[in-house]
Amino acid sequence: MTVETVGVVGAGQMGNGIAHVMALAGYEVLLNDVNEAALGTAIETITRNLDRQVSREKIRTADRDAALGRITTTLTLADLGQTDLVIEAATENEAVKQDIFAALLPHLKPETILTSNTSSISITRLASRTDRPERFMGFHFMNPVPVMQLVELIRGIATDQPTYATCLGVVQRLGKTAAPAEDFPAFIVNRILMPMINEAVYTLYEGVGSVKSIDEAMKLGANHPMGPLELADFIGLDTCLAIMNVLHDGLADTKYRPCPLLTKYVEAGWLGRKTGRGFYDYRGDEPVPTR
Repeated sequence: MTVETVGVVGAGQMGNGIAHVMALAGYEVLLNDVNEAALGTAIETITRNLDRQVSREKIRTADRDAALGRITTTLTLADLGQTDLVIEAATENEAVKQDIFAALLPHLKPETILTSNTSSISITRLASRTDRPERFMGFHFMNPVPVMQLVELIRGIATDQPTYATCLGVVQRLGKTAAPAEDFPAFIVNRILMPMINEAVYTLYEGVGSVKSIDEAMKLGANHPMGPLELADFIGLDTCLAIMNVLHDGLADTKYRPCPLLTKYVEAGWLGRKTGRGFYDYRGDEPVPTR
């Protein structure tokens, strides 16, 4: 299978990053969102991030200009049907993802590969609702996409070898590294990372340490570049909670029970950096711990 055109569903933090790296690698990219303002913001973000790469001499000015020229935006999901590869990067909600694939199906070329950037949801289950489970797989980028080198490739139970080989080739063309993963809740990275973050929230909840002391302990004691609570704010507390719920429901093990404090922050709408407040308050000049 040959991939030259890529459709990206969702122009948020992950979607615009995926469009960025795909266009830079020479793919023609069609970026879709239901919100016109989100598409405008995505192009601004991609431009700013490409400019940063130019200023750091990671790419040439000509590379930036060529990449921007390869990205087209659309509000019409059906337009993505003629691309060779579709990467769904919508919110981490299974019903939303299923609705997107259902709307796409009537417009797809027979050979189009469908993928999801889901960080935790069953690929087999998503694929089973489509007409091409053998040409469906998980294509999980890490955030921020232009910087992080890993892509998890997750095969559903029906995914065939040509589809996997094609997606592996795309990852290699991006200059990234693929980590093959089996289709179990949260795959590899989040299966390990999210329980650590959840445990950090429990450590805060039980009064063992403050936000600052927990993050400093892990940065200085375990040599982590970001503390777990700072990282949770960066990811989005709603996303962290959603993944913990997938782990808890999918594996039926109490060790994956989401911390009640994490649930409380999400209920309050304190979702981290994207809302201005999470475990830190970002509304001032410097982030301030909220507990």
